[in-house]
Amino acid sequence: MRVSREQVAENRRTILDVASRLFRTQGFDAVTVADVMKAAGLTHGGFYGYFKSKDDLIAQTLTHALANSASASSSSGADADLAHYAAAYLSPAHRDNVAAGCLIAALGAEAVRQTPEARAAMATGLREQIERVAANAPHLDAAVARRNAIGSRAAMLGAVILARLTQDPKFSDEVLEETKAWILENAQRLEG
Repeated sequence: MRVSREQVAENRRTILDVASRLFRTQGFDAVTVADVMKAAGLTHGGFYGYFKSKDDLIAQTLTHALANSASASSSSGADADLAHYAAAYLSPAHRDNVAAGCLIAALGAEAVRQTPEARAAMATGLREQIERVAANAPHLDAAVARRNAIGSRAAMLGAVILARLTQDPKFSDEVLEETKAWILENAQRLEG
């Protein structure tokens, strides 16, 4: 039985969405192709009709997930205002939802040891996030807006990673709250 092009595209999206969730929660090495295909409700044998290898799946998953994250942020206006973006990003809800949370915070350190294609996908996603945040500060000189976007993004990523690392809930919350306060103070200082 032949599968329609629409069904092939839908299956591919399902595989990428499932792989994104599994990779975020378990890491690249702990997730097998069989795990992904089973979770997607497809046969393991069909995998190579969609991807060349697990490395190809990883790179395409990163590209797919980061593109979906960018379009969701843009369409909702989530990153239009640094204060609102930081408040949502540095929340306990985001910290606790690794499976659907920030891909870079969940997998950035692991991506360093992946293929050049996977690293390029991650770098492209990070660059686009920084450019969106910088573009939403038109009142600042372009170089200052970019520096602020890089610093704020780095602080947010680091804070989520550190907050997830600790087993002390109070300290974890403090990391999020203090980073949010630092970002907001810096933003207010720049606005003069």
